[in-house]
Amino acid sequence: MTSEHRGDYEELVDEISELLGAPATLENRDFELIAFGAYDSEGDLDPSALDPVRTRSILTRRSTAAVRAWFEGFGITRATAPVRIPPTPEAGVYRGRICLPVRHRGVVHGYVWLLDDDPGPSERQLTAAMRVTPRIGALLADEAQHGADLSRELRAVLTAEPGWQSDMAVAELRTALGPRADGLHALMCVAPWPSADPDDAPSVRAVPGATALCTLPWGATAQCLAVLIRLRSPDVLTPATTAAGRLLERARGASGPEGGRSGASGTSAASGASGASGASRPSGTSGASGRSGSGPSGASAPSGTRSASAPSGKSGGPGSAVAGIATPRSGLAESATAWREASAAARAALAEARFGPVAQWASIGPFRLLTALPPEVAHDPVARALLTPVHQELARTAEVYLDCAGQAARAAAELGIHRQTLYYRLSRIEKLTGLDLDDGEDRLLLHMALKAHRL
Repeated sequence: MTSEHRGDYEELVDEISELLGAPATLENRDFELIAFGAYDSEGDLDPSALDPVRTRSILTRRSTAAVRAWFEGFGITRATAPVRIPPTPEAGVYRGRICLPVRHRGVVHGYVWLLDDDPGPSERQLTAAMRVTPRIGALLADEAQHGADLSRELRAVLTAEPGWQSDMAVAELRTALGPRADGLHALMCVAPWPSADPDDAPSVRAVPGATALCTLPWGATAQCLAVLIRLRSPDVLTPATTAAGRLLERARGASGPEGGRSGASGTSAASGASGASGASRPSGTSGASGRSGSGPSGASAPSGTRSASAPSGKSGGPGSAVAGIATPRSGLAESATAWREASAAARAALAEARFGPVAQWASIGPFRLLTALPPEVAHDPVARALLTPVHQELARTAEVYLDCAGQAARAAAELGIHRQTLYYRLSRIEKLTGLDLDDGEDRLLLHMALKAHRL
């Protein structure tokens, strides 16, 4: 998390650590690490004090859905006073925790955690520490509201009509972002997002490198997620790909049959990362930051090349999500163009397995043009007969042949058929389409029609 309040969080967590005589950790309500408290002794670095949950939390600075559900099972989301969580070795929690819920106007916004030693802090100490938590809650609530405002403004930028409406929307987002607006950004599209609720989006604080995000319609009934990611260099897209991986993991967890939660068989209920770590930072060091359009949905299974037994295209199953990343740009003036690129890259990744699960606009080849065409234009009638179910094998043969630049030997090898069989199929394709596959323009038309069909 990159927050204007980060220094305030560190000071407040340090204040709680001093009151309790033990290092504390602050997390938001999504179990994303925000700040460590200071410590003065080396005892907390003793490896024997680390359980699997705490270790993974320190390393990953985030929590899995299973860990979150396990700790929330102790009622921390409803609590208004400290909650003691006993050690549970079978769940990977070898040491007890104390959770101080952080609330603002009755809403929980985060948690302060510490390890529960013997004898541990007194009730008087805990009461004094709880008096600090409303100040943390006010800061977290302020950030949550700020993030919501940016969501509305980013949505306005990406949906505004060209001209003065777009200019006004960009100006409002620029004002909200302040100096950050002129920096280098990349827009990202995650689609389909597994929620029909337009307001069901992750907190911008939970996405590493994110400046703003919002949900937008995707196709007739689905949603996608638009994310504005900060970059340091136009040649290094690691912040965007890292954020994409995090969001795709969340999307898979939300849409999968088990909701992304680990099962109880063979693993502990709270294995993995956990914000409830009680991790600490040395005195004098800075706190941890916790950072570590529309189109049809569909998905495709990853493969390097087509197998001889299955056609290329959508095979990932319903609910599979992908991410598309636009060309990096400085400033916000070309945000509408960047969004077209990001959503086009996502559509290409859904259509072609080789692009996904994270596709960059610069890498999607002819789909840069095909995704810009209206559906009625992209679906050329020349390929209509070839694309009927009865001729599926011929359509696949045509696409492989054209992908191989018309080289018969390469195409026959990839299809796993004899070259004479390939020639026979090509003659049937010519009869069905009325095209001459020795003619370059006819080849181009058929090739584009076959590619566009998956969009």
